[in-house]
Amino acid sequence: MANFVLVAGAWLGAWAWDEVVPELRAAGHSTHPLTLSGLGDRKGLPAGQQTHVRDIVDEVERHDLHDVVVVGHSYSGIPVGQAAERIGDRLACVVFVDSNIPAQGESFASRWWQGSPALESAIDKNGGFWAPLAADDYDGQGLTDDQIRRIVSGSTPHPGATLTEPAALERPLGELSATYIKCLLDGPEPTDDVAALLTGKRWELIEMNTGHWPMFSEPRELARILHRAASES
Repeated sequence: MANFVLVAGAWLGAWAWDEVVPELRAAGHSTHPLTLSGLGDRKGLPAGQQTHVRDIVDEVERHDLHDVVVVGHSYSGIPVGQAAERIGDRLACVVFVDSNIPAQGESFASRWWQGSPALESAIDKNGGFWAPLAADDYDGQGLTDDQIRRIVSGSTPHPGATLTEPAALERPLGELSATYIKCLLDGPEPTDDVAALLTGKRWELIEMNTGHWPMFSEPRELARILHRAASES
């Protein structure tokens, strides 16, 4: 069975996977939910883009993991995509959960839908951090009030440098064996960069009829999809 390294998106930590982990373990997999530097119980640690890449690679190497399925949600698709390349033959596949993907020399901010200056300004005004979302920002994402409260109460400000530093790829992303999960309540189509990769032979698209945070709204279904991706890799 696979060794899952699970990385949640901006503001979140390992705790975001609490309802997915038991499902994966019941299917026989080992799980390594990861809190990135500067977030959650690692708040206060300095972190840039490559720090987060190193966090993921270190988790794999520290536990001597093989048959690794690296899972990146939202922002974390950017460091996960880079880390997946760097762990070499330890990798079974990578799963991007409604996520951004890295592009050589590009940052999260440079592809931000409101534009890089808007995000950089918001980070500057918040002391170098991206402020967590408010409860109202989660409306229409298939979440219960209790789930929204849990996300909001657990979120921590996200280190701004991880969003503004550029990605560094060692080879084309299309060479990775990858599953991309598109959460339809957050938009019906993948972004153009993802759509281009999905035309290749090594990337697969799976749709979920839920919002951008499926580890909270549909944890059992998400675990089922992750198990399938591992089984087919």
